[in-house]
Amino acid sequence: MGKNLKEAVKMLEDSQRRTEEENGKKLISGDIPGPLQGSGQDMVSILQLVQNLMHGDEDEEPQSPRIQNIGEQGHMALLGHSLGAYISTLDKEKLRKLTTRILSDTTLWLCRIFRYENGCAYFHEEEREGLAKICRLAIHSRYEDFVVDGFNVLYNKKPVIYLSAAARPGLGQYLCNQDVAFLEKLIKDDIERGRLPLLLVANAGTAAVGHTDKIGRLKELCEQYGIWLHVEGVNLATLALGYVSSSVLAAAKCDSMTMTPGPWLGLPAVP
Repeated sequence: MGKNLKEAVKMLEDSQRRTEEENGKKLISGDIPGPLQGSGQDMVSILQLVQNLMHGDEDEEPQSPRIQNIGEQGHMALLGHSLGAYISTLDKEKLRKLTTRILSDTTLWLCRIFRYENGCAYFHEEEREGLAKICRLAIHSRYEDFVVDGFNVLYNKKPVIYLSAAARPGLGQYLCNQDVAFLEKLIKDDIERGRLPLLLVANAGTAAVGHTDKIGRLKELCEQYGIWLHVEGVNLATLALGYVSSSVLAAAKCDSMTMTPGPWLGLPAVP
């Protein structure tokens, strides 16, 4: 499996696909398969078509970088996907034992590396999917009858989610100011209006300027009002270092956090 993956990636990384620029654009249309043919194609031909499609528009979009050599760690990540597909073919009992062991070990390692005690890992492909999972957990923890009555229980006390002003655009509609005193006023106003403060999403390091919210103070505020505290941001990667700033170290005491080891370590297709 590893040998086949290495050969396939090597073919896709080949930068000598075309030597005649004048004929490049004319060949692009031929690279795209038309209607389903009567006979299939071998793997080499299919990979060649994929390679041509990846590099076919370079003359039109010179700013688009060519595919980079992914290195040994990248090959291991891609091999992991191949192994995952192979493992899925095992019988249910073997699959259950294997996945349980992998999940327990990786959860333990992640918690120890990033100083998060007694955690439970949830792996997801889409970055916002984890936060949606946390929203459901917070709802179940605060609404006792949610399992029985469903979303009807939210009618009397509408849940409120507070987001850091430094959060990613489009993450939510209810934004709170970085000023913690102003946030506390928002919480009190929502309680007086019969709403239920449910979740607060803080930020530990924006990609642009590295801004980190006052997580320690936010944690105290969340404990006071029974709000679930979730933290995300690039500075969470520093929890794996020997020295961590106090502002980021406070995130280790939050209720949940979003970790993105793929971009941090330069690994492709990692959940």
